[in-house]
Amino acid sequence: MYLLHLLRSIVHTLFMAITVVPWALAVLIAAPFLNSTQIYWMCAGWLKLAVNGGTVILGIKNQVIGFENLPVGSTAPAVLLVKHQSTWETFCMPALMPHPLAYVFKKELLYVPFFGWAMGRMDMIHIDRSKRAQAFNKVVEQGQRLLNQGTWVIMFPEGTRIPRGQTGTYKSGGTRLAVETGAPVIPIAVTSAKCWPRKAFVKKPGTVEFSIGKPIPSQGREPDELMREVEAWIEAEMRRLDPTAYPQG
Repeated sequence: MYLLHLLRSIVHTLFMAITVVPWALAVLIAAPFLNSTQIYWMCAGWLKLAVNGGTVILGIKNQVIGFENLPVGSTAPAVLLVKHQSTWETFCMPALMPHPLAYVFKKELLYVPFFGWAMGRMDMIHIDRSKRAQAFNKVVEQGQRLLNQGTWVIMFPEGTRIPRGQTGTYKSGGTRLAVETGAPVIPIAVTSAKCWPRKAFVKKPGTVEFSIGKPIPSQGREPDELMREVEAWIEAEMRRLDPTAYPQG
């Protein structure tokens, strides 16, 4: 069985590598003639292809709970705060969400051949993490502009991928942005490590749950206190969705 999973993982990796090159080149060529929303959906098209390839080749399926909790309206703002266990949710969120998303990511990713070059044509928030104060000011400034135009800002509050059954340190950058802009926070739990473990090359078939929580108002809140509420909801939901991964008692 391991060899089958390994073979499938190799095929899916090759599938992504082969398809990203022409797709990224098409984005680079078309970008001068498209607006930011059109560029986003063009790039999201490759992510959907990668996710669909993961379903067909790897046997990983998605189950989304709580779509009704997403804000309604073309310019309704939202800051999505997502549990981070693997690369899978990074690919899936644009493929699943009905609105354009803007990731907050380190600028080094822009130098990744083809993938990063295409990302650089998208209207997202890339920061220099060595300049913390300036970086957050940039997040607020660009975040407000993006939220005003109907783009949802997405952040992983733990900052890095966390092994299955563990809890990382939730940082308050996402709730600080929400408080500064007045946008509601949407907590999202994800069980991707069941199929695509952190830093693992070999993936396993199965179902990944995306559970979308109810919007949490940010106005009049303190960022740290708001993040504690987000963390409590996400971690409780993770234990409900994937109870065998967490210590009992």
